[in-house]
Amino acid sequence: MSEEKKIPMHLAIILDGNGRWAKKRGLPRNFGHLKGCDNVEPVCKAAFDLGIKYVTMYAFSTENWKRPQSEVDELMKLLAKYMKDAMKLSVKHNMRVRIIGDKTGLSDELNKLITELEELSKDFTGLQFQIAINYGGRDEIRRAFKNILIKAEKDGVSYSELAENISEELISKNLDTADIPDPDLMIRTSGEQRISNYMIWQLAYTEYFFTDTLWPDFSKKDLEEAIEFYSGRERRFGGLKKG
Repeated sequence: MSEEKKIPMHLAIILDGNGRWAKKRGLPRNFGHLKGCDNVEPVCKAAFDLGIKYVTMYAFSTENWKRPQSEVDELMKLLAKYMKDAMKLSVKHNMRVRIIGDKTGLSDELNKLITELEELSKDFTGLQFQIAINYGGRDEIRRAFKNILIKAEKDGVSYSELAENISEELISKNLDTADIPDPDLMIRTSGEQRISNYMIWQLAYTEYFFTDTLWPDFSKKDLEEAIEFYSGRERRFGGLKKG
């Protein structure tokens, strides 16, 4: 990739197509999830090598609990295994890992692993990697407003004062991504063309790239194609074209 290419600072990815990848091969859906999990490290490495600083991946949504219980159980086991693997990977790659989403809905075991992983990697300065687990964009905004109201009551701020001072900046500061820049580019694999309740506040001015490639097959070449697309976009954020 040429040096002239614009590189997004923050890349968001919806990992889609694991089940279809497995079905095409006559394999159980959970094997597809396992294969998709194996693809996380090479894509993160490729992103960092290309100059991307932040990567956020959608691993398990608030809606995914509606899937068959057997599949949910296997996904939870896979996520727990990945938290353990990520401890080694974070040290290997100097990678900071954070989990976004409602952790109160996760098991004690998974929360313990998340805490250990986040504490271990908190000072690492390489790729800043966020994993969205039990995450929903609407739920995140709901939780943000809940936190704002609780803090206002604790500080003795009246609702009228709060209403007068509430701002987009205040809401952003109470989201799971408070100290992380909004994504510049969002990629969704497998051909679906919607954001499925993913970072709906943060993606307001993000460029969207949809690919038919299933997540387990998504490679550095696919990532470069997405960046090529992003590089050709002129981001005006509501303003007029320059020149």
